[in-house]
Amino acid sequence: MKAIAGTILSMGQLILVTGPARSGKSEWAEQLADKTDKQVVYVATAQVDPNDLEWVARIEKHQQRRPAEWTLVWTPIELVETILEWDQPDYCLLIDSLGTWVANCLDQEDGIWQDTTDTLLQTVNQTSATLILVAEETGWGVVPAYPLGRTFRDRLGQIVRQFGIIANPVYLVTGGHVLNLSTLGSPLSRESLP
Repeated sequence: MKAIAGTILSMGQLILVTGPARSGKSEWAEQLADKTDKQVVYVATAQVDPNDLEWVARIEKHQQRRPAEWTLVWTPIELVETILEWDQPDYCLLIDSLGTWVANCLDQEDGIWQDTTDTLLQTVNQTSATLILVAEETGWGVVPAYPLGRTFRDRLGQIVRQFGIIANPVYLVTGGHVLNLSTLGSPLSRESLP
């Protein structure tokens, strides 16, 4: 086990790394994963469109930064199944990112979405692997003017909050700095969730 920023990484730990776009949250999550001394499985939630050259370039930049020995698993939707497949104490799953996964599931009706998130939270609570979740912060700006944008923002905000309550540590990466929110603040209770 290794200490990182005053936190011990151990079996079955859940770590949340959140922040705005281009803040360095993925890079910080990669550093955390590398220091676990576990076999790292990079769980990419993006869907690759070869016609979107800018998106392909972003993905390639991420890939070039990661160690070659890491296992890459593309998981745009079936996140629970992927976690269960790699659920062993000697694995660290770096899931990047929750925002992309939420966007991929936007066509789910509210009831199905609730079941999906409940199952994901239950799976995460029971896993023996170390999980590092990367999540975008989208709720600091203007409320989107269109319904799908509001649904995305609300769903992502809700699931990040749910993970933030059970994760330890929770990091905020912004302005080129990493803040350990677990040492700076206190989590809200689960009962306070809407």
